[in-house]
Amino acid sequence: MSDAEPHLIEAALGLEDGDLPEAGGVLVKLALSAEAATGRLDKVLAEALPDYSRARLQALLASGAVRRNGQVLTDASAKAQPGDYEIAVPAPVAAEPAPEAIPLTVLYEDPHLIVIDKPAGMAVHPAPGNETGTLVNALLHHCGASLSGIGGVARPGIVHRIDKETSGIVVAAKSDAAHQGLSALFAAHDIDRAYVALVRGAPKPAQGQLTTRIGRSSHDRKKMAVLKSGGREAITHYAVEQVFGPPDRPLAARVACRLETGRTHQIRVHLAALGAPCLGDPVYGAGAPAQAVRTALAEAGLQRQALHAALLGFVHPVTGEVLRFESQLPEDMARLEAGLAEL
Repeated sequence: MSDAEPHLIEAALGLEDGDLPEAGGVLVKLALSAEAATGRLDKVLAEALPDYSRARLQALLASGAVRRNGQVLTDASAKAQPGDYEIAVPAPVAAEPAPEAIPLTVLYEDPHLIVIDKPAGMAVHPAPGNETGTLVNALLHHCGASLSGIGGVARPGIVHRIDKETSGIVVAAKSDAAHQGLSALFAAHDIDRAYVALVRGAPKPAQGQLTTRIGRSSHDRKKMAVLKSGGREAITHYAVEQVFGPPDRPLAARVACRLETGRTHQIRVHLAALGAPCLGDPVYGAGAPAQAVRTALAEAGLQRQALHAALLGFVHPVTGEVLRFESQLPEDMARLEAGLAEL
């Protein structure tokens, strides 16, 4: 081996103190010389570690699993630098989600579908970084083999979703007939969906319809954005239900939003575009709220965007029954609303 070649010091199974989040992972240690550190970081690492694809290494970088000389690296496109690298590769994840005995708040259930009041912090289906503890894991335990398989092994029964940190009502299909019927209702926008948001300031005008194109941000691929072209049409109807603080200069507001379409992060993106982002939103909540609102947030203990899927109504795709479900604000948002009402 020449001095220009990287030197693989260790690829060891098991845990070292603080290195890996899960037992059974692999800790790869790599010494990279100045001669070998030429080009993009992900490309250099892929050449040095042929057992790992470039895409896999990019994902590991994005998750903070790569360190050089003890410093976490996340930018796959950065120029590689010489040094001692440690790459914490987590244990393989099962191809199919496993049933988990997670308590569920069931609003309705029959042989064809189930309606759940999902808590904030629960992802709807498994994805990188959220392989367990999801609604799918809970439904597999609760429903067993009756869950519809049309959504595939990773998303059985899932016909729509709400963000992990958004609370509220979700419907899932237990039969293929219900899955096909619900999917058709969502595709035709023939579903009544209403959300409650607590926002910074207040949208102007106080009510209206926002119709835009929404797609991936060109500046940050992890975010969605309103686009001039491309993306997909997104339609949100909104109405201010209550303002908090001086009426002529509201510090915060309660806003009802009804969806015609269901794009990723649609309400959060649209409210931010109106200059009134959801309080507590770590992605789209640019700009700090007033000090009194920050105090109310702290006292309420809100650790997420203040957005709740409060209503879901539709015609049962198999029985034809008209169904309508409502969910009260969860405790963290209710505490925040009470604090805002005192402004």
